[in-house]
Amino acid sequence: MRSDALAASSVFEANRARGVVRFDVHARDGVTRRGALHESGSLRVRFPSPEDKGLSGVFVNTAGGVAGGDRFDIEISAAEAARLTLTTAAAEKIYRAPGAAAQLNISLKVGAGAHLGWLPQETILFDRARVHRRFDIELDEAASLMLCEIVVFGRAAMGERMEQGEFVDRWRLSRGGRLVFAETIRLDGTIGAKLARSAVAKAGAAIGTALIVPGDEALVERIREASEAFAGEVGISAWNGFAIARFCAQDAARLRSDMMTVLARTGAALPRLWLN
Repeated sequence: MRSDALAASSVFEANRARGVVRFDVHARDGVTRRGALHESGSLRVRFPSPEDKGLSGVFVNTAGGVAGGDRFDIEISAAEAARLTLTTAAAEKIYRAPGAAAQLNISLKVGAGAHLGWLPQETILFDRARVHRRFDIELDEAASLMLCEIVVFGRAAMGERMEQGEFVDRWRLSRGGRLVFAETIRLDGTIGAKLARSAVAKAGAAIGTALIVPGDEALVERIREASEAFAGEVGISAWNGFAIARFCAQDAARLRSDMMTVLARTGAALPRLWLN
């Protein structure tokens, strides 16, 4: 029995998805161009259409989702004055994990005068999913960033709910070589029961964060002026030269609508895939 279990474990490990995307972009004569690109495993990035000045990229996970023990690493560098917007071809699905948690590691570097928009579609966690995600972001003092993430705990439209599992989300933001934002969120065990609490999500199934650099009180006030249009709960504040908006809603559709309202107030351009 022990040898059979070890053999099954080895087979499981051998079938785990691995994916790496690593590339840089730079500006030349006011136009952003891709530099060196490295892809391996089941993760790809495509640049579907040229733009006047900026560059857009779309991530594709050919594994069809993320399962326990999978690992995906993304490293992106935007050089001085470059403009880059990134999204995903579809919502990313995190499936149940009987063993090790999935690992998602994202490293972003943005140079002076450069702008990076990180705007993936939703991350959907199925019941008993386990995932650890990590963002490490380094910005020049004169760089700008729009980073938005939506996490959905079960597909409400399908009558599904995430009852058990693990979600660990670690964010670190440095600006001008100084750490200005650090946060780690951990939800584990009976996630469904915890989200049902009034002080957590009041039974909401979707949460989101928008990190905006630079950000100040004037931006906060512009976003608050749209509060009557929000379908869920939205809170925003600014400090250390950036603004952060928090979202909570009963389902992904309402939260996505709120996120789009906030992005419109910032002047950010939405990826075309968000509008389909």
